[in-house]
Amino acid sequence: MSRKQQLLKRHRRNKRIGLLIALMLLIAIGVLVAWWLPLVLAVLGWIAHEAWFADHLFYSSQDDYQYSFPPYTPQPKIHLDGERLRLDEGVMLVDDATLILALRVKSTWLGRFIDPVVELLGGDSPDRQTFERGVNGLRYLNLSGQAHVLSQGKLRLRGRFCRLLGEPVLWAFEQPDYRRQRVMVIAPHADDAELAAYGLYSQADEAWIVTLTAGEIEAEHYQQMGLNTVEAARLKGRLRAWDSIAVPRWAGVPEAHCVQLGYFCLQLAKMQAEPATPVGSREADLSDTRLFRQLNPFALPGDVDGAPTWNNLLADLRELLLRARPQVIVLPHPTLDPHPDHICAQAAVLEALSGLEWQPTTMLGYANHLHDNDRWPMGDAAHGIALPPAFDSTTPMQPCCLPMPLARQRDKAMALGMMHDLQPPMPFKRRLRRLIQWLLARRVPPVYGENEFFRKAVRRHELFWVLKHGETSVRQK
Repeated sequence: MSRKQQLLKRHRRNKRIGLLIALMLLIAIGVLVAWWLPLVLAVLGWIAHEAWFADHLFYSSQDDYQYSFPPYTPQPKIHLDGERLRLDEGVMLVDDATLILALRVKSTWLGRFIDPVVELLGGDSPDRQTFERGVNGLRYLNLSGQAHVLSQGKLRLRGRFCRLLGEPVLWAFEQPDYRRQRVMVIAPHADDAELAAYGLYSQADEAWIVTLTAGEIEAEHYQQMGLNTVEAARLKGRLRAWDSIAVPRWAGVPEAHCVQLGYFCLQLAKMQAEPATPVGSREADLSDTRLFRQLNPFALPGDVDGAPTWNNLLADLRELLLRARPQVIVLPHPTLDPHPDHICAQAAVLEALSGLEWQPTTMLGYANHLHDNDRWPMGDAAHGIALPPAFDSTTPMQPCCLPMPLARQRDKAMALGMMHDLQPPMPFKRRLRRLIQWLLARRVPPVYGENEFFRKAVRRHELFWVLKHGETSVRQK
């Protein structure tokens, strides 16, 4: 059982215990006070739960985030005078550096009911970054894109429903412009590349999008059209295979650089456990990947027999790596992102690279899901992305941030809107919850679409983590 599943199991157990205790109290109130009072209290309690207690937050909001960054990372001296951030005299910042500011954030009493926000003010590009309700601990703001304003001494921080405490600490991470290199994005499913890296790959000098699975399962939306489980899964897989090839064209990626490998959703771990054994689809009644590979621009080793095996996946990846020779590979982060297919996708790329004559110079990790906070990135669409919760400081982590102007955010939103898996309407319960949170907790629904990823992914930053950098590739020609 994964850590994510363990946390969910514990959360559900605690919720069942809480509901049982609440039910016993309501029965007691009905017996001792008035029969109708428990009904009123139950409705009010449910509304309160949906407004303020429905988030999956598997840690205390009063825990300090614990990060360590690579040794010798520049730490320009900085001070917080009232609301104004002030650098020591003579400190110069590189405009496109990733700037991370650590300081303590403490919510006010209203910040237990309305999301605490830190506003970045003073320049032409103000920002808002959101934290957990009831926050009281060390947090990491993302000042990337604010270097010019900060150098001029004009950047101000203002807490809404929170206070900023202590002396801040600033890190400045300088990285090459990865947009000027050959980039390959590894997407476990159609839409992962767009969610994590649309801004990067849409601006890259040369980009490749490699999608590993058809994402055919959980096709209930298509069963409503009268299809049975198998027919719905096959239709969904074909649609998402089309998405993985067609949508990157919106960003200018040539069709010849978009590849769908057609393996089956949530089956990569079984394939990895027995590399030579075919593992068929859970719902599509298929043991041949070629149905979902028909749009590929060229043949791959796995097309010979269509067998969904780990060995075929590795052969496909090696062929693609040697053909594309990417300088930068963008793939799921090995520890931040808990999705089983994302973990296996990262492992497959590393195994495919082992002993290969071509090696990338850089690997960037992304996280489209988190173990312990389903709402991250917190806050509304178009706002900035602060660093996610992290509680293991034994491994240094190096963030890399790409600012996203509003026009590119809108293009990214349109790319997500073309993805069939993000198009079905939300269930009624989630719609009602969103309405309650909008009215009582001031959470603004995303304007680009109903799916929660339109809020999470359409932001003023794309955040990556440098997993490998600076090594010389072999035979780079």
